[in-house]
Amino acid sequence: MKSLDARPLTLAADLPLLGIAAWSGTGKTTLLEHLLPALAERGLRVAVIKHAHHAFDVDQPGKDSHRLRQAGALPMVVASRARVALMMETPTQDEADLVQLIDMVRPQAPDLVLIEGFKAWPLPKLELYRSSLGKPLRCGDDLWIKALASDAELAVPEGVEALDLNDLAALVDWVAAWPARWLHERHPRNQRVGAPSS
Repeated sequence: MKSLDARPLTLAADLPLLGIAAWSGTGKTTLLEHLLPALAERGLRVAVIKHAHHAFDVDQPGKDSHRLRQAGALPMVVASRARVALMMETPTQDEADLVQLIDMVRPQAPDLVLIEGFKAWPLPKLELYRSSLGKPLRCGDDLWIKALASDAELAVPEGVEALDLNDLAALVDWVAAWPARWLHERHPRNQRVGAPSS
């Protein structure tokens, strides 16, 4: 796989991105299940890119699409009136390529792309934190973290907003406002507003 630096992530003005960063067991997916319908009620079209840490298959052995993919289709697209699925083997990659995944989502013109996982990539993030897990905070070291949603009152670095992880309405408000803030927030905390973003 190409290194993360080989294909830089371009934080384009027209596609707001927000990473959801948290330790395993914090409840990232559960929060997204609650956020997505609330954001849709506000008229936002939200795409989600989720990182999986293991091999997975959404296809079924024996089905025509599975047989054709195994025969070498690259990619394999299955479409019906109700949905479209794209499946592609990536055996030469050590890790999923976020730039490639964002390029796949871009033609759908979502209002916001939420990215679960990909914590090492340089993009603005919302950190979720549960004190019961006993893990360290990421926001001290990751200058891309813009807000910390925690179930405890914690000191946060300058430039990081403190949010209540258990206040769903406040989290929905914060995430819903993100596309409007995107132009001024697509840089790490130590980079002044208006400076070129990488």
